[in-house]
Amino acid sequence: MSKYVLPALPFELNALEPYIDARTMQIHHDKHHRAYVDKLNLALEDHPDLSEKTIEDLLSSPDRIPEEIRQAVINNGGGHANHSLFWQILGPEQGSEPTGDLKEKIKDSFSGFEKFKTDFTKNAADLFGSGWVWLIIKKGGILEIIKTSNQDNPLSLGKTPILNLDLWEHAYYLKYQNRRTEYINAWWSVINWEKVSGLASHF
Repeated sequence: MSKYVLPALPFELNALEPYIDARTMQIHHDKHHRAYVDKLNLALEDHPDLSEKTIEDLLSSPDRIPEEIRQAVINNGGGHANHSLFWQILGPEQGSEPTGDLKEKIKDSFSGFEKFKTDFTKNAADLFGSGWVWLIIKKGGILEIIKTSNQDNPLSLGKTPILNLDLWEHAYYLKYQNRRTEYINAWWSVINWEKVSGLASHF
């Protein structure tokens, strides 16, 4: 029996329009994310002990994954974990600004929300090829922006993500084509800050 399953979206396919269109969401979730889940389960078919781990535990210790399947698990397990977080931190009628404790953490780490937004946007615009930009949180609530290539996940680097932006072309190309900056700017309008705040509250 396959351990990992495709999570349902927490909103309707068209809920993020006009910023992210329903057709992109359908292909992104139902095709791309599903493919990562299926390939991850296939890679672990002969390793039921690993299949019992949460995806977070699996990616946090890549050195414990047998070498012959390690890259497949990093690629596809990362694709599964990255997208699972991505769906959670999106939402309709969102995108204002963080409040409360998260707002203070951002102020302490970046001198305010606008500086954070500028820095995150620049990292996203400057990322070469396919990958992700992340907001990660350290002990004590210190925040940091990092970039990863392909489907690499910060957990494999010992870092805990609370926000991410998918910069693979399949995330935006139907609507924005080569206008990646427009997609990045639109993404700020659909961030579920309440969810991000919940993830940050454990630190």
